[in-house]
Amino acid sequence: MIKKNFNSIWHYLTGLTSVPFKHLPKLFRSKWKELDAHFDSEEAKVIFSLVAFFLGSMPFNTPAVYSLLNYSELEHDGYWNVEGGMYKITEEMVKLFKKKGVDIHYNVEIKGFDAPNGQLTAFVDGEGKRWEADIFVANADAASFRGKIMQEAKYTEKKLDQMDWTWAPLTIYLGVKGKIDKLNHHNYFLRNNFREYTENIFKTSVIPEKPYYYVNVSSKSNPECAPVGCENLFVLCPIPDRRYKPDLQDAEKISDSILRDLSQRIDYDLQANTLTRKVMLPVEWEKEFNLYRGSGLGLAHGMNQVGWFRPSNKDEQYRNLFYVGASTIPGTGLPIVVISSKLTVQRINQDYGSII
Repeated sequence: MIKKNFNSIWHYLTGLTSVPFKHLPKLFRSKWKELDAHFDSEEAKVIFSLVAFFLGSMPFNTPAVYSLLNYSELEHDGYWNVEGGMYKITEEMVKLFKKKGVDIHYNVEIKGFDAPNGQLTAFVDGEGKRWEADIFVANADAASFRGKIMQEAKYTEKKLDQMDWTWAPLTIYLGVKGKIDKLNHHNYFLRNNFREYTENIFKTSVIPEKPYYYVNVSSKSNPECAPVGCENLFVLCPIPDRRYKPDLQDAEKISDSILRDLSQRIDYDLQANTLTRKVMLPVEWEKEFNLYRGSGLGLAHGMNQVGWFRPSNKDEQYRNLFYVGASTIPGTGLPIVVISSKLTVQRINQDYGSII
């Protein structure tokens, strides 16, 4: 189901009948209920439910079908590390583009479009320049782009605000002097109020005094990510998006609190050994990447926003406009958006022949 395009709601519902009967209940019960059926340990349930956070949602309303991510991690021995860091993927893709004669134009923001006869002919950037093409693929958020740029009635700001979005990221980038033995490449720092905490993240403007957070130390697997004798830390703290928390005046205070807490847990004074520090707030993520209300991972994955019910990868009005990424099918996450790109190519080839 994840690797399919759908042409109608009946196509989608018919496709569901191909799912083995024993798995169908997983589509309609939550991740947490699924874990409840298999584990007595609250700690185990919390740990396995963290996959919902990677989807930007809560395990209490994320469909249990996403347990397949837990399965993949356990069955295939964790996640693969990209030698040299994740950005190597981007660098290698750029090399492939150049071999194919693809031109890349940077620092261009699309502000409008031209469609004189119901056929999209050009995007228009902030300088008024027209970018003409026969076929367009938008990698911006498939929901907000339809509203903000294409002015589609179904995606007005009011309607976008009523959709379920993923959490917003508060991120801290640290360069630290010294090697930290008590940190691995991937680290989660949790507490004992999981349900209360997750409800605060998504439904209120309150940012918990003692937040949950994730720490990635890429220099553990890729020493070249930091100078000799140093560590490279990325700290991610999920917080309410800008619908609930329009500004974040206490960001530095929250960041200091996280770093103090982390320092105590790993018995290492991070602040005293910080060489470089950068904090990015939801408003900066929104401005830098056009993420709606600073939502870090696009639309959430409740049953009303997956499959046919998620914004299509083909525009409803302009037949030569397509979408790819987290807020179209099949959803968010690096492996999933790679599948999204394949589905978009299939759409284009279906409409225009095998041109890609």
